[in-house]
Amino acid sequence: MFKSLHRFMHSLAWIMAVVGGIVLLGLVLMISISIAGRTVTSILHSGWMQANLPGFADWMIATGIGPIFGDYEFLTAGLAFSVFAFIGWCQVTGGHATVDVFTARMPERASRILSMFIEVVFAWALILIAVQLYEGMNTQIRRGSTTFLLQYPVWWNYALALVPAAISAIIGTYMAVVRIAEVFANRTLVAAHGADH
Repeated sequence: MFKSLHRFMHSLAWIMAVVGGIVLLGLVLMISISIAGRTVTSILHSGWMQANLPGFADWMIATGIGPIFGDYEFLTAGLAFSVFAFIGWCQVTGGHATVDVFTARMPERASRILSMFIEVVFAWALILIAVQLYEGMNTQIRRGSTTFLLQYPVWWNYALALVPAAISAIIGTYMAVVRIAEVFANRTLVAAHGADH
């Protein structure tokens, strides 16, 4: 049963990380296009272009070339989603960066207890973040706030971030339970792959 549950959590975390990566890639492409458009628009509006090639500059400007409208609003929503989408993967694989200068020589039991403590605190923090996102979303729904440029409801951003945040909280809680079980069983149930530094 444990292996099936762990396989499910591992798969869920992996899917969320892949989706987060796709969203992040889309954001990078969007920002790159937006910056290129903003740069081209600046060049087209420059004194030199307006003095030497005004017809071409005006034609290009009329085509709508320029930054992506609302790029900042898309970026804030997408980045929050991506960050929370990656956390579950780091939790289930033990992929958070660690500095083990002091802990490398600890006895195995003490290391397990420390790992358990860290996982429990992290799970609690993830749950708190998800709850606060939910409360923030409800507040924004009541206020009826909209974004400045695109005028879509601000609560959409909260809802978008809440999905991976809640999934990360579930995965974090699962890993905290695993680490607690490891302390009581005095053996490793899930090896941490870590990003040691």
